[in-house]
Amino acid sequence: MQLTRQQLLLLAFLTLIWGLNWPVMKLGVTHFPPLSFRALSIWLGLPVLGGVMLALKTPFFVPRHSYRELFWLSLTNMVLWNVLIILAVSHLSSGRAAILAYTMPIFSALLGAWFFGARMNPRNWLGVAAAALGVGLLLWYELTHLSGRPLAVLGALVAAALWALGTQQLRRTRIGVATLTLSFWMTVLTAVVLSVLAVALERPQWKAPGPAAWAAIGYNAVLVFGFTQAAWMTLARGLPPIASTLSVMMIPVIGVFSGALALGEVLHWQDWTAVALMVVAIASVLAPGRTAAT
Repeated sequence: MQLTRQQLLLLAFLTLIWGLNWPVMKLGVTHFPPLSFRALSIWLGLPVLGGVMLALKTPFFVPRHSYRELFWLSLTNMVLWNVLIILAVSHLSSGRAAILAYTMPIFSALLGAWFFGARMNPRNWLGVAAAALGVGLLLWYELTHLSGRPLAVLGALVAAALWALGTQQLRRTRIGVATLTLSFWMTVLTAVVLSVLAVALERPQWKAPGPAAWAAIGYNAVLVFGFTQAAWMTLARGLPPIASTLSVMMIPVIGVFSGALALGEVLHWQDWTAVALMVVAIASVLAPGRTAAT
């Protein structure tokens, strides 16, 4: 399938913004409680997303009979993903969290094969094995160091698996509304849940955000939740799996090296090897195969 120029620009924008966001998130949770940081970012991003909808004259209405499906889409695509990944980032280096989070296409391939009738060829299985080896290296490093956070690794992997399930559900949704409308209400529900958790778990840690925290909150509010989240859902819903997930091949690589440059995170041989294995794995799952000659 040939991507349009607009779709290619969306992919490039999404890749850069999400890749650079990993050290930005790490900076944010270093200076502010993680759930509160995420909740505040989402609330401030909602007016941006709503303004885009008004400019494009996109309706906000969702039929009542679609509320149940909208809830499940929100739970897998955004609510659980945001809770688990921001907690993982607070305990892991930004690069390591990025590598684990972008095992999503591997989980998506497995879920597609097991539950949605997609076929897995030998190259796809090789990619899954490479991803498993990369994750195993990171998990081994965490378990063999006293400062390791194996639960954070597990949380990031669960987040990736739930995001993959959500993406499969989003491609098959029967809700007959615009993707921007879905994105807006899914973001609202996520903001409410994260706010409740932040009040319940982090209220004693609250303080006025400093300049670094505000910069990270602003980046996430405007660029991540205001624009790229909706862009991702548009691509995931409107294009085949291969086309809509091309950008993930570079996001963890950008995340690893931007974290090393911006935050001084030390890269160990396990990180370098895991990056290489993830790129190989994702490419083997997403790259188009040969078509039969007609």
